[in-house]
Amino acid sequence: MNLCWNEIKRKSHNIRVRLEAFSDNSGKLQLSLQEIIEWLTAKDEELSEQLPIGGDVGAVQHQREFHQAFMEDVKSRGPFIYSVLESAQAFLAQHPFQEPEETLTDGKEVSPRRRILNVSRSVWKQANVASDLWEKLTARCVDRHRHMERTLERLLQIQAAMEELAVALEQAEGVRDAWEPVGDLFIDSLQDHIDATKLFKEELTQVKEGMKHINDLAHQLAISDVHLSMENARALEHLNSRWKVLQGSIEERLKQLQDAHRDFGPGSQHFLSSSVQIPWERAISPNKVPYYINHQAQTTCWDHPKMTELYQALADLNNIKFSAYRTAMKLRRVQKVLRLDLVALSSLVEVFREQELQQGEHVMDVVEVIHGLTALYERLEEERSILVNIPLCVDMCLNWLLNVYDSARNGKMRVLSFKMGLVSLCNADVQEKYKYLFRQVSGTGGVTDQRHLSLLLHEAIQIPRQLGEVAAFGGSNVEPSVRSCFRMAPGKPAIEVSHFLEWMSLEPQSMVWLPVLHRVAAAESTKHQAKCYVCKQCPIKGFRYRSLKQFNVDICQTCFLTGRTTKGKKLHYPIMEYYTPTTSGEKMRDFAKTLKNKFRSKQYFTKHPQRGYLPVQSVLEAETSETLAEMESQNCSFFTDSLSPDESLDEDQYLLRHSSPALDQDSPCGQHLLLAQLEHQDKEQLQRTLARLENENRVLQGEYRRLKWKHEEAASVPMLTEAGEGDPGSPTAGSQQDEELLAEARVLRQHKTRLETRMQILEDHNKQLESQLRRLRELLLQPKDDSEANGSEPSTLSSPVSGGGHHGEPASRETTDTEAAGDDVEHEQDTVLQLQEVIEQLRNVFPSEPGTTSHI
Repeated sequence: MNLCWNEIKRKSHNIRVRLEAFSDNSGKLQLSLQEIIEWLTAKDEELSEQLPIGGDVGAVQHQREFHQAFMEDVKSRGPFIYSVLESAQAFLAQHPFQEPEETLTDGKEVSPRRRILNVSRSVWKQANVASDLWEKLTARCVDRHRHMERTLERLLQIQAAMEELAVALEQAEGVRDAWEPVGDLFIDSLQDHIDATKLFKEELTQVKEGMKHINDLAHQLAISDVHLSMENARALEHLNSRWKVLQGSIEERLKQLQDAHRDFGPGSQHFLSSSVQIPWERAISPNKVPYYINHQAQTTCWDHPKMTELYQALADLNNIKFSAYRTAMKLRRVQKVLRLDLVALSSLVEVFREQELQQGEHVMDVVEVIHGLTALYERLEEERSILVNIPLCVDMCLNWLLNVYDSARNGKMRVLSFKMGLVSLCNADVQEKYKYLFRQVSGTGGVTDQRHLSLLLHEAIQIPRQLGEVAAFGGSNVEPSVRSCFRMAPGKPAIEVSHFLEWMSLEPQSMVWLPVLHRVAAAESTKHQAKCYVCKQCPIKGFRYRSLKQFNVDICQTCFLTGRTTKGKKLHYPIMEYYTPTTSGEKMRDFAKTLKNKFRSKQYFTKHPQRGYLPVQSVLEAETSETLAEMESQNCSFFTDSLSPDESLDEDQYLLRHSSPALDQDSPCGQHLLLAQLEHQDKEQLQRTLARLENENRVLQGEYRRLKWKHEEAASVPMLTEAGEGDPGSPTAGSQQDEELLAEARVLRQHKTRLETRMQILEDHNKQLESQLRRLRELLLQPKDDSEANGSEPSTLSSPVSGGGHHGEPASRETTDTEAAGDDVEHEQDTVLQLQEVIEQLRNVFPSEPGTTSHI
């Protein structure tokens, strides 16, 4: 027992010694870990309390030095911390713990083993906290250090760039301050200054990139929570403001130079401002199209004031009955006002070559048109050695071209349109014009197809279209004219210039106004030694019209074209037109024709209609063709208008020819042969004519007797009341009464026939207009894509004059061909209704006899 007790006492002593040794080691370890935790926490708080990184180089450098000292202090504490953490790991290796932590009840004693486990658990927790705090502190120190280094680098870059940009901006501002005012510069040097300004702007590209780099660096610093100092922020803001001011100065300078070059330079329209006088002002729209402001009336319009006066003067020519002559005389007046009657075709060709206007489908703007017209009139002034008001002529010609080919004022015009307008009105032989215009649409080999020919004819028809005369020339549809021309070369896909000249020599309906224009120009200076049958003018100036049905009947152009006649005298047809002095051969030829026509009745000329032009099929395609002779409404007829209101329309179906001196013969032999041929060929025809005249005479005598009986019956009551005043049975009274009856019957019959024929023509024309309206509506209902694919253009007729508001741009007024055709149809329908009422009245006056058929 003693031995056992002693052994127990020894073991107990050993355990007590071991517990005391464990308690001392664990206590020291726990104290060290707690000290480390407290120190790391304090250092972390100290790091957090450090100021944000500054916004200038000096502040960042000072903060970097302080942080480096802080990092050295932390780094010096590192070995001790690592040794304590290693001791804790060794302690935990010797005294592991696995049991979960239990909450001890009050009053319950803790066993030694449980105490050891609790100590180990406490050491483990402290070691983990100290390790996490140490890693977090070291990571924060490294991150702050790197942030300071990056910030310092960027601040140094910003500082260097700001210094460099300040120098560059100072130099650029010096160049800007040395600029002369735009108003003091010479016009010839404007382009050089524009180029220099653009070069200066390109040289500042590096400054622009530098400013962008500085702003990007400042933005990156702001994203990283580093804000520039007040000094750096003010410097950067000052640089940005200086750069914006410099950019604005350059843009403003460039704009002023370009505006001055546009308004006053070689390609400007400034020199055209002198084409108008006060109160008018010439202004320019954004697409370079000119318009005109009347400050007195507070209105604007597209047309030049002189052009407006010209159009008003052209209205005086509307009394001309024949549309081709009316159109030609209007164009002749336009030609004189624009001075194009002095321009030779060779000069035009040279100007086209200098301006590089070779491709007909190329589109010109207004500036290019002005350049071409300026060069043309300058060449005219140089070649003719005359004084030309170039600004006025250029502005008027530009105005006329825009009215014809750009009535919507889009500011664009095809080269072919430009050439057609000028070539048509220049001073050249008509055959040379035909050849030149054909060359503009001909391809390789000197031939052209239907498409290019239609382009040429389309450009040509725009000229009478602008004057409101297009209906008399077949309308805006040029397809019938193209088909008519290609009949000269049957079966061929393309025609040559010879075919085109042959077709044009026939004076087709769509182009007849052009040769008539040449004849009008040639007749202006012509004097004929003859007296006018109507106004008794002698000598006759201009055109001379000789009747080929009556001897010694000549009419001046004023009386003939306006339809003037002498009361009680009638003019018989056909008629020969002369625009050059007549020769003896022409006189003998006309005498022979007059003698021949003396034995011909009006029915002969009705059955053998001949016109001085080539009719073409209208838009009705398969229906009756629309010719100038059928365009009676609105005084648009060319060869069928009557000269006297007392004449029937049948008598107005005359043959009008023009005499060309190059084709006339003046030999006596030719005269005798002509008479012999006339006598031989017409013997049988004269006999048939006499027989027909006798039959007509018998019919007229019967109608005369019927009318006389009706008249005597109607006048029986008045004659009874007047029986005491005279002897109605006397031969003198009966003869006088017969003459009055004959005159009255003749007038009524002529009036009836004229109304019938006019009504028939108007009905036919009404059908044509309705068909044209139907086709135009179909075209309008087609999708726009189809029309664009076919290359068709909308047919619009724009008003040449449009009004606007005060000092604003005018709005063009357009009226489509469909609306115009609709108005024509409504007008013609009203006219037909009125004529039908008149015919009903004529039926009451001239009732048909039993067994006869009314001709109404």
